Amino acid sequence: MKRILLCLICIFSLLGSKAQSYNELVEKAMDYTFKDSLQQAEELFREALRLDPYNARNALLFSNLGTVLKRQGKIDEAIDSYTMSLNITPYATAILLNRATLYMEKNLTEKAYLDYCNVIDLLPNDKEARLFRAYIYMKRRQYKEARIDYNVILGLDAKHKAARLGLAMLDQKEGRYIAARDGMNLLIEDYPKDASLYKMRANLELEQNFPDAALLDLEEALKLDARDADTHVMMGDIYLQMEKKHEAREAYEKAVSLGVPRMELMEKLKKRK
Repeated sequence: MKRILLCLICIFSLLGSKAQSYNELVEKAMDYTFKDSLQQAEELFREALRLDPYNARNALLFSNLGTVLKRQGKIDEAIDSYTMSLNITPYATAILLNRATLYMEKNLTEKAYLDYCNVIDLLPNDKEARLFRAYIYMKRRQYKEARIDYNVILGLDAKHKAARLGLAMLDQKEGRYIAARDGMNLLIEDYPKDASLYKMRANLELEQNFPDAALLDLEEALKLDARDADTHVMMGDIYLQMEKKHEAREAYEKAVSLGVPRMELMEKLKKRK
């Protein structure tokens, strides 16, 4: 009987030591994470997982490890770690969103799409999942589906900037130019210091063959960001179409001075001669 009691005491002692070591490793790993000592955090998370591979907390550990790996730029390993976490807790929407973000970074849009759909099945009003699924639908030219997602977001938040912008772009793609321009006008009214909005409205105006209006918007964009080389290239293209070769040359040369390789503009520069 004494031998049995001694064995049980030894077993429980070992289990307690193991649990303590696991918890200590996790705490140290989290401390290193907060201090941005990411390599040390990664090593400790992996050690804890090896020490107790069946611990109920491992779903969270795999998720934390995925985040540490992502911050180190180890995208494939981060995806694998998030996947291991989801194998344990398949309905964890935060982890699904994290993995979907990495799929988008790697241009694996179909895999990201499945994750966003799973999130929306669980949380129909999740704005992040709706927004990125709408973007994927836009790439697929599934405009009806994209419009549904944008409208759901705007039903939850009428001022949601990205959804409003997406809807304006969708109207443009479907040839609803009046609606697209109205949407862009309202966005610029609400965000008058956003140079990108003027550039987007300029693209819309060019598509409608209003080059003078487009130039005015690009000038406004340059007032907000004078060193935006792409805006100067856009202006050069418009001037070239208008056969204003001197102005086109000046715009292209400015773009070159801001870092655009001259070779990229060589053919355009030749057209001014």
